Amino acid sequence: MKNGPVKGQSLFSSLLEQTEYDFLRTDVHLGRHVILLGLAGSYSYGTENENSDIDIRGVTLNRKSDLIGLTTFEQYVDDHTDTTVYAFRKMITLLLNCNPNTLELLGLNEEHYLYLNDFGRELLNNTGLFLSKRAIQSFGGYADAQLRRLQNALARDSYPQREKEQHIFNSVKNAMYDFGRRYEKFEHGAIRIYTDRAVNPLFETELFVDTTLSHYPLRDYKNIWNEMHNIVRDYDKIGKRNRKKDDNHLNKHAMHLVRLFMMAIDILEKGEVNTYRYQEHDLLLRIRRGEYRKADGTFRDEFYEIVNSYEKKLEAAAAWTDLPDEPDMDRVQDYVMDVNARVVRDEIW
Repeated sequence: MKNGPVKGQSLFSSLLEQTEYDFLRTDVHLGRHVILLGLAGSYSYGTENENSDIDIRGVTLNRKSDLIGLTTFEQYVDDHTDTTVYAFRKMITLLLNCNPNTLELLGLNEEHYLYLNDFGRELLNNTGLFLSKRAIQSFGGYADAQLRRLQNALARDSYPQREKEQHIFNSVKNAMYDFGRRYEKFEHGAIRIYTDRAVNPLFETELFVDTTLSHYPLRDYKNIWNEMHNIVRDYDKIGKRNRKKDDNHLNKHAMHLVRLFMMAIDILEKGEVNTYRYQEHDLLLRIRRGEYRKADGTFRDEFYEIVNSYEKKLEAAAAWTDLPDEPDMDRVQDYVMDVNARVVRDEIW
């Protein structure tokens, strides 16, 4: 890895010269194969504070032996420097699924790219290849996971039962979106989840399921119900936590919940990945500072109104987006084959 042709300079421009990052130059999977390195986490969103760590994410080309030989490589992780570098092939797979943690690497501010060569710039220029309606569930699913963390960490029995039941329903609904891709499709029946007036006398509303299946693989059926069971089980737990230790983490979860909605809406409405949140910067920082928390540690109604507002915006954006249902795999294939062909011909530097 050499010093990449990145426009502009940042406070972090000399970071990679430190000896603790020598692995980027010496590891056989990295070195001249690295095409992109950028800031991740709070610094990339513009929400850092005095306690924020520096995280780095990047992309490295698969070696010739990975492509036409016997070696395999997916990612390099250095815990000491909080650095993760994905192999090009794995990165493409994650991007095709609109994985938020990797897609955000394509939408950084220019000064937050610490290293970027022509291959890396080419990847950024092809961002549009990876944007599809898959972002609705991938970002929505991540946001839902953040909400579940908040609800698990707080004493959720203090929330109205109807509200908790709706959160469970949203979690199950997001999980079911992926079932069709990971398990045998419901060709001879269906599974329907919905809320209705409760049968349980302790509840106001309750989740119900209608199932009609025949000739369905038992193991897939078991896995589906295990996932649903785990979601319900997690919600029914009342987490015991160290309040002093966890408050900062809860505020971060709350901030990321809202930020994920913001990014997803940009993708669906504009076809853009905007990682740094300029317009919403102050709102995100207020959430991170805990300004939407009550004295008892729970979140104020204002916070949930913000979340509900962004949920509705996401639903509207999902209904009107021009993005395709799925990525154009022929175009992605042509791009990936062209990059890998140059690796095989040793046309990298």
